[in-house]
Amino acid sequence: MILTVTPNPSLDRTYEVPSLDRGEVVRATGERMDPGGKGVNVSRAVAAAGRRTVAVLPLGGAPGAVVADLLHAQGIEVAPVPVAGATRSNIALAEADGILTKINAPGPELSPAEQDLLLETVRQQSRDADWIACCGSLPRGLAPSWYAELVARAHAAGVRIALDTSGPALRQALRERPDVVKPNAEELAEAVGRPLATVGDALKAAEELRESGARAVLASLGADGQLLVDDAGAWFGSAHVDVVRSNVGAGDSSLAGFLIAGGSGPEALASAVAHGAAAVRLPGSVMPAPDDLDPAAVTVTGEVPVGRALKEPVT
Repeated sequence: MILTVTPNPSLDRTYEVPSLDRGEVVRATGERMDPGGKGVNVSRAVAAAGRRTVAVLPLGGAPGAVVADLLHAQGIEVAPVPVAGATRSNIALAEADGILTKINAPGPELSPAEQDLLLETVRQQSRDADWIACCGSLPRGLAPSWYAELVARAHAAGVRIALDTSGPALRQALRERPDVVKPNAEELAEAVGRPLATVGDALKAAEELRESGARAVLASLGADGQLLVDDAGAWFGSAHVDVVRSNVGAGDSSLAGFLIAGGSGPEALASAVAHGAAAVRLPGSVMPAPDDLDPAAVTVTGEVPVGRALKEPVT
């Protein structure tokens, strides 16, 4: 069972539009409403693969009730933490050329009692977990050290933990040695404080995160592929994608694929790449099912192409 923790979930509305023209009436050609938040997306991808998952998340107000209903409809067990504030609602505008514009609301502020209940709910639900995936930004009220405390508690209970966050929350959590951290290229550059122009730059940055405490780093490099760096070495994985419909949740789908496949080694990296590539071919934040995957299109190598320039360099 994979337990996910999403401290700041959302109700996501995605509209597909031909193009986005400021100040004009834009008519959508398609729309979706999905439960949102990085950990929520990991649970959705795990459930789509036919595996058991439990989603721990604070929920409040009418949007929170809709999120719970949508998750239940996808076969996801929900362990809600009731909060006084309403769950945030986000909007994404997906243009025909693949450009995505997102408007993310801040979300409610959690009281000290709600923060304690969130930690206690994770403790109770983690008893049967093979992995805990903690993902996303922290809501108002939670200190940057909150993820670090969660990692420490998970390890004390003997549970492996994957962390997908950034900024001060990531830096503080590294001291507790999370089993896997999953930054994207922008988050990786932010963590080391310098731009990334090549795959070699990303590899060096991932190695520095390991030196800071991460036991393994699974780095998403967008269209360039993914890197896995751990005690056994480094691997680079990629897959060709003809048409990108939406990259919403692609990184979360990758993390789910990685954990489903055991959470270590080149086989897990191949699963991560296959899930990420499948996700970008789907609309909105739809998570791929097994029939959407194309494992034969995935290439994984231990010879990392360090000199390859990134298609999307981070400046």
